[in-house]
Amino acid sequence: MADKLRLQVVTAERVTFDDDVDIVVAPGSLGQLGILPMHAPLLTTLGVGPLRVRQGSEETILALTGGFLEVRDNRVIVLAEAAERAEDIDTARAETARQRALTALKEAKTSTDSLLAAQALQRSLIRLKVARPRHRPPMPQDRG
Repeated sequence: MADKLRLQVVTAERVTFDDDVDIVVAPGSLGQLGILPMHAPLLTTLGVGPLRVRQGSEETILALTGGFLEVRDNRVIVLAEAAERAEDIDTARAETARQRALTALKEAKTSTDSLLAAQALQRSLIRLKVARPRHRPPMPQDRG
């Protein structure tokens, strides 16, 4: 039985993560997805949220803003619209984006403007949440 998964997180600009991991918890479009070794093949869309990865006792968190996830043969491939590691997020820039999105939401004149502003707000909030971990729930334990 395989005891690791190979995770690759890829955006249009670069490979954000590429390593063997114990567990992946991803923001599916309909809820959280937990992926362990020997997971059944799967193809799904992703929402906006934290992508949490455990390697032994270490946890890596990425801010993910949509995309696709495929599981096959102990490989997890995430094709993301955007993905940033927590340590790479500029919190001042994310806070500025949040303020800009709030202003755009208040000033929106059409439903399209409101939708775009709400999406920008959601992206900035997840970046801030991932960059400033406070009360993060523990990762699920893998089968031992």
